[in-house]
Amino acid sequence: MKQTHRLTALIEREDDMYVALCPELDIASQGATVEEATANLREALTLFFETADAAEVVSRLRSEVFVTSVEVAVG
Repeated sequence: MKQTHRLTALIEREDDMYVALCPELDIASQGATVEEATANLREALTLFFETADAAEVVSRLRSEVFVTSVEVAVG
């Protein structure tokens, strides 16, 4: 039975592409659309889990990632 991991995907536009980053594993991918970047990140993560040994997964996997916003006074 396959195990499912719920991971974070941060997506930002860079010029004419979108970059998708999984901060828990520091794995990124890109695509021409948000959907393509997300699909490419999912593929990169799947390949990582299929090829990495257990020690590498444990050493790279961050257990706590917090996504929030902050306010900063400027000027």
